[in-house]
Amino acid sequence: MPTGPQIVITLKVLVVTVTVLLTLSMVALAMGRPKLHGQINLAFFVLTTITVLCFEGLLQVVPVSELFTPEARADLRVHLCFSVPSTLILPLMLATGKMHRRKLHIVFGIAFLVLWTGTVITGLGLPH
Repeated sequence: MPTGPQIVITLKVLVVTVTVLLTLSMVALAMGRPKLHGQINLAFFVLTTITVLCFEGLLQVVPVSELFTPEARADLRVHLCFSVPSTLILPLMLATGKMHRRKLHIVFGIAFLVLWTGTVITGLGLPH
């Protein structure tokens, strides 16, 4: 069974990894490469969804109260308050992007970036 610090360090590595993909996606968009932007976003979607589902599932299986201090559990809850909603927005972004619903895609994108910023800050700030 993984330890609390192992779980948190793994989470941090995954958050940084998918954030690099998100940054590359934005660079592709800025370079006028919307197809590449969409392809990177698809990879981002798959990796982020798997990460959140696995992490949430792991927290349901492991004895969280034994692995984390009350403060760390509170920090994890705050982190999930950003990461879960941002993950729920991803399918909407993917669909609106594929359907070329640009204005709606941008609205979801802005909401996602706000939530993802919270995900990164709270994820990297978790104690380990």
